[in-house]
Amino acid sequence: MSDKIKILWADDEIDMLKPQLFFLEKKGYDVVTVSNGHDALDVLDEDGNIDIVFLDESMPGLTGLETLARIKVKLPNIPIVMITKNEAENIMEEAIGSQIDDYLIKPVNPNQILLTLKKIVDNKRLVSEKTATDYQQEFRNIAMEINSAPDYNEWVNIYKKIISWELRLDDSNNAQMKEILNMQKEEANKEFFKYVSKNYIQWIKSGSGPKKSQNLFKDKVFPLLSAGKPVIFLLLDNLRYDQWKIIEPIITELYKIEEEDYFYSILPTATQYSRNAIFSGLLPSEIQKRFPEYWLNDNEEGGKNLKEAELFKDQIKRILKKDIRSEYMKVTNVLGAKQVQDNALNFVNNDLTAIVYNFIDMLSHSRTEMEVLKELAGDEKAYRSLTKSWFVNSPLWSVMQKLADRDVQIILTTDHGTIRVKNATKVVGDRETTTNLRYKVGKNLQYDRRDVLEIRNPLDAGLPSPNMSSTFIFAKEDLFFLYPNNYTYYNNFFKDTFQHGGISLEEMICPIIRLIPKTK
Repeated sequence: MSDKIKILWADDEIDMLKPQLFFLEKKGYDVVTVSNGHDALDVLDEDGNIDIVFLDESMPGLTGLETLARIKVKLPNIPIVMITKNEAENIMEEAIGSQIDDYLIKPVNPNQILLTLKKIVDNKRLVSEKTATDYQQEFRNIAMEINSAPDYNEWVNIYKKIISWELRLDDSNNAQMKEILNMQKEEANKEFFKYVSKNYIQWIKSGSGPKKSQNLFKDKVFPLLSAGKPVIFLLLDNLRYDQWKIIEPIITELYKIEEEDYFYSILPTATQYSRNAIFSGLLPSEIQKRFPEYWLNDNEEGGKNLKEAELFKDQIKRILKKDIRSEYMKVTNVLGAKQVQDNALNFVNNDLTAIVYNFIDMLSHSRTEMEVLKELAGDEKAYRSLTKSWFVNSPLWSVMQKLADRDVQIILTTDHGTIRVKNATKVVGDRETTTNLRYKVGKNLQYDRRDVLEIRNPLDAGLPSPNMSSTFIFAKEDLFFLYPNNYTYYNNFFKDTFQHGGISLEEMICPIIRLIPKTK
């Protein structure tokens, strides 16, 4: 092996281990030997290239366990294998409790040593190589699926496969495979944009196609009320499918996944449209018609999601045609999060509780503005990692932990996702034109038609029309809209930030997860 693995082996009977040492050297390992714990510590102080330590448990003077404790203080992450003649349970428990990576019983079989080394030192490399090989084999299959005119269900499966490989390759150092996967995801988004552009208006006009934002409560939440158990609806703004998969292992420590489903966010994939549609059970044009006092167009001043509670109550009354005990809460700051955490157990007194948690949305927008967050979330892997770190320490997870020993049903979902934008395309508009980076609505817009889905009659897409001649445009793939003024500055400012409003797998395909506590 070109870069030799270096082993430090501490044993007071080292002379009796010559066959094992010869075996390791023949296999390409470099072995440094010492006969006591003090010398082992000295070697580790002097040689920074030791990859793994083999430690005899019963050395005179400084015992193996004492040496182990001192090594862990100096080098907490170095792998250590304990070697012992003594199989006493208390010895093994103490060694394992001190974070050994494996143990071997004397007399040590050379093949056992090799297996341990493969398992501990070579494990990451072997997993990385296997993952790369497996993805190379799967690449062709995914490419064929992308180009086989998939329907909306098949697009979900393609997206899930791509994310699955992306997560597996996160743990690999294979930059070449990651680059190939990124290219495949870009190709998928290119074809997905064509598919949505061709079918979207028909879906809206006929009510056909995938489950969409406005169907969510009617199809996935209200039917659960018949079970007589409290339903907690948790909407994490901006939660992408890959972010769900990152927090899934944490949640499944306490909850069982009863169903993992999906829906398509309506266009624009932006909070004002998608989330109002979710809570009202209506398309935006229908909200504007039914509640003209609630709806504000993009070019109008004021908050665009201030009436979700009222829309939610109206939907309950309209669809269920009866009163239920319901509550709506929105978390947009630390104080709101604390209130939800404190009141968590009161939710079981309601038939249906809806909680909107805005953290991920704030994170994506803050990242654009704050240099620190740009550093912390520089790419998808870092963005996922930041999401996981937040979730584990969040009041939201505390709420879920409190509810885990209650007989409840939890729906975890989102309103839309985000995409990391990489390439700018120019748009020219008047003062009334909206500032959004992934969609725009205005009159007399000028743009490259190859870069957008244009909807000249907003009502066709279930959208309100601020003016008689308003046009909506939605960015394709990883594009973002910029005005010609200060183009270079804003291009540098927004490039590689996470945005939403346009058409991509990441923005449109949203997870909806049904959970029940494992204790019930």
